[in-house]
Amino acid sequence: MKAPDNSEDSTVGTSHDLSERARRHLWLEVTRMGSFSQTNEIPVIVRGEGAYLWDAKGNRYFDGLSALYTNQLGYGRPDIADVAARQILELSYFPLWTYAHPRAIELAEKIASLAPGDLNRVFFSTGGGDAVETAWKLARQYHRLRGDMDRYKIISRNIAYHGTTMGALAITSVDAYRENFQPLTPGGIKVTNTDFYHAVEFADDHKAFGLWSAGQIEATIVREGPESVAAVILEPVQNAGGCFTPPPGYWQEVRAICDRYGVLLISDEVICAFGRLGTWFGGQKYDYVPDIICCAKGITSGYSPLGAIIVSDRVAEPFMHGDTTFSHGFTYAGHPVSCAVALKCIEIFEDEHILENVRDNEEYFEASLESLLDLPIVGDVRGAGYFWGIELVKDKEKKEAFVGDEAHYLLRNYVVPEMFRRGLYCRVDDRGETVVQLAPPLISTRADIDFMAGTLREVFDGAHRHLLKA
Repeated sequence: MKAPDNSEDSTVGTSHDLSERARRHLWLEVTRMGSFSQTNEIPVIVRGEGAYLWDAKGNRYFDGLSALYTNQLGYGRPDIADVAARQILELSYFPLWTYAHPRAIELAEKIASLAPGDLNRVFFSTGGGDAVETAWKLARQYHRLRGDMDRYKIISRNIAYHGTTMGALAITSVDAYRENFQPLTPGGIKVTNTDFYHAVEFADDHKAFGLWSAGQIEATIVREGPESVAAVILEPVQNAGGCFTPPPGYWQEVRAICDRYGVLLISDEVICAFGRLGTWFGGQKYDYVPDIICCAKGITSGYSPLGAIIVSDRVAEPFMHGDTTFSHGFTYAGHPVSCAVALKCIEIFEDEHILENVRDNEEYFEASLESLLDLPIVGDVRGAGYFWGIELVKDKEKKEAFVGDEAHYLLRNYVVPEMFRRGLYCRVDDRGETVVQLAPPLISTRADIDFMAGTLREVFDGAHRHLLKA
């Protein structure tokens, strides 16, 4: 599919030229750099408009992943660019060390008004990983201020991803990210996730499975010693592994367990906050109030880097007296331009009824993807809002997964290139089971959903026939 205009702009360079320059000098993140050569070019994205992207060859793609779960409002909005430009002229930068600036004050106030319960204090970061890092450090100091000097551990779920800084990496449960950096920061403890499709315990009862899963958190707290556990950190819908949703009653039971043992509950909403689930925050979707929320990504719709933790009054209270200091911060946290952009994005959310669009289309999205279950290699569809995973299986009856070289071949050698060829950008994930994930911009319509589902039907059907021939 070609863009209406020629995106191969000579002022930037040809596709091959850009790829070669990138190969020589640009170190891509979480990427096998050795896989690129002069004959295997690095893809270069040069332009975005609405829900679409163009590469340097002029090919157009529907952005089925919101550029890593981030671009909620689509690309190329002049109203957001204008706000950023005005802020640069007014106050281009000033740190939040001792001093404040108006946009940070306004954004903190606005976020507090949207957050559930008594989460009224906002501490800014620059992104999601450092928001997680901040939350763990805050939880540890909170307990120390209360005299619980030994509470340093944090519990997270299997396969969960929470960032790659050294602190957040101890919370992340994906071995591929962890193995090269051992020994990790001590204190990261893992428990079962809510993958009901592969459940062994209570595999026929979703609610009982959820209560059992929550019970594993309690058992782990007891085993480790409650006096050593600072926090539990969970995503409303777990990303890694493919959009594991919480079973009925799960979050309420987790909240009760944390209260029982004096453990802080951290909701990692780097992906799920700001509309991804059709609500401002995950607690509003699943009826729980955490002690701390981590957020980033959608807060600025990717137009400028920003993250934050939102903290309850109870957790903030010990820091608000005398000479107590939370000795933590980042140079660019709460950057004036990023805060101005975030305020404009929230205004657009409200004025253009973005959350309502997600809620109105959620069931249609789910039904469109569930229509793929008639295909032999589609085992499960799960998710919520505009955040869905489709698990591919080798044997549907046995729920047998594609593993190792076979999974790699299926995803990298067929599914990914075929999706791109048909003009769809989304995610393939084999950090747990083999999953394709969709998280389109929140402005996406039912016609966009039809395109994604139709394209995946063609790709998955072709993949199955390709595997039969292999």
